[in-house]
Order: sequence, then C-alpha cells, then structure tokens
Amino acid sequence: MKTSIEFLKGIQAKSAAVAALIGAGIPFSWLLFLILVKSEDFESWMSIPLTLIPLGGFIGGLFFYLMGFVWFPSGGRKLAAIIFSTLLYFVGIWLSAVFAFSLVGLWD
Repeated sequence: MKTSIEFLKGIQAKSAAVAALIGAGIPFSWLLFLILVKSEDFESWMSIPLTLIPLGGFIGGLFFYLMGFVWFPSGGRKLAAIIFSTLLYFVGIWLSAVFAFSLVGLWD
C-alpha cells in the first residue's frame, strides 16, 4: 500500500495489525481470566470494561509498533522510543480502565 503521508511511510499493515491485536489481547485475556475465576456469572455491565480496556490496548499496541519500528527503526532513539511507548501503553490501559469503570459507576 502506497501512501503520500510522510509519517505513515514504511508501515506494513500485517505487522501493525499483529502489534495492535497483541496489545488488545493482553488486557482482554487478563480481564476474561478474572471474570471467569472470580465471578459466578457474567453480568451485563462487564461487557463495557471488557470492550473499552482492550480498545485502549489496541491503540497502545499500534502506537508501540509505530514508535519502535516505523518512526525510530534503529539506534539509541529506538530504545528510548520503545521504553516511552511501553510506559504510554500501560498508561493508556489504565486510563481506558478508569473510563470504562467510570461509565458503569464502579469508579469514584
């Protein structure tokens, strides 16, 4: 796929999709594990955090791919980009969790 947008050049769609799906899969599998182990039955309010938190992980995984493999592909800047994007990934998951639990009324 050819693009004329400068900062999007070098993106491989398959690699970006894999990074985004891994980013979404980590919190989704963790939440699903917690729901299956701790809860007697699935309640309808659980679908909102189960959707929004992996969405934050999806965006964080995509940002991690862009920072570490497209925008800064080598050198010391790549290490700094990976560290920064990893921290931002966890902050994004936390913020999406706050937003999701705030929507269902479980975050005060």
